[in-house]
Order: sequence, then C-alpha cells, then structure tokens
Amino acid sequence: MTSALKHQKFSIVFDWFDLDEDGSLTQDDLEATAHVFAQVARADDQVAITAIHDAFGLLWQLLLEHGDTGGDGRISRDEFVTVMRVNVTTPEYFEDAIMAIADAVMRALDTNKDGILDFDEYVRMYEALGVSPDHSREAFRRLDLDGDGVISHPEFRQAVSDFYLSEDPDAPGNYLLGPITS
Repeated sequence: MTSALKHQKFSIVFDWFDLDEDGSLTQDDLEATAHVFAQVARADDQVAITAIHDAFGLLWQLLLEHGDTGGDGRISRDEFVTVMRVNVTTPEYFEDAIMAIADAVMRALDTNKDGILDFDEYVRMYEALGVSPDHSREAFRRLDLDGDGVISHPEFRQAVSDFYLSEDPDAPGNYLLGPITS
C-alpha cells in the first residue's frame, strides 16, 4: 500500500510537469514548469524567479543523470517514478532538489515578505498551477499545522516533505496539491 501511495503522488507530479502532455518529460517541460511557478512571484522579485529556475534546472539534471535509462533526453512516467523513489527523495539529493524548489516557491508566494503565507498568497499557487480552487481551503487548513491562520516557512517545508517522503495516507502534506484520491 505505501509504495502505491508514493507511486500515485509521483505520478501526480509527473502529470504536472508534463505540460505538453506527450507522456514524457524533457528539459523544455521542466523549464516551462519553472516558468509557471515563477509567475507567482512579483515581477520585480528576480531573486525568487532565478531561484525557481535554478532549482528546476538542478532537478532536471538529477532526473536526466539518474533516470534517463534510454539515453534519449526524455524521462518516461516509469523512469520518473523510479528516479524519484530511488534517487531524488534520498537524503543525498532531497534538500538540494525538492526543498530548493519549495524554498524558492515559498519566497515567491510570500509577496509581502513577512515570512508566512496567508490564505490569499497560498491560493495564488493553486490558481497558477491549475489546481481546483475547491481544494485550496481544505489544503490550507491541513497545512496550517498550528492553526494560527497562516502557513509558516517550516509548515510549508513540512508539507513538501510529507508529500514526497511520507507513506502515511493521512499526512497533511498529501493535500499540498489537492487531495490524493485512490
């Protein structure tokens, strides 16, 4: 069951990244995904925008180096799920790949630079990424671990860690991108 949950979560991420919907990931897909995430930043926040692009560039290099078993510059869904499980989510790579994206996105979403995400800032991520707004209120409630009405940087990082690493089907981070449905 637990490996099925991770497979499902990694498949959701694959679908997000496969913007041209051709069934494989390329450098263009990851660059386009970075562009989508960068759109949540203020236009003058070049630090956040650059950090997002750099983090997605590093993730692409890891995917290509460890996951492109066919050597064709493309990552299939199966290759993606495998490389995420075997390489990217290991302690050796997780912080520099996934958490670098999380930190850059948090910086971009926090448009007033107060170190927290209020509900409106959080919903902007959902809108930019095409996640149904119906999920935003429940996701925000679950990710606000201390119930103070905002998502702190540590809470956001915990949500991302839960999403990628947790095998608990009830982990709050599973709601990061909307509910995980079986």
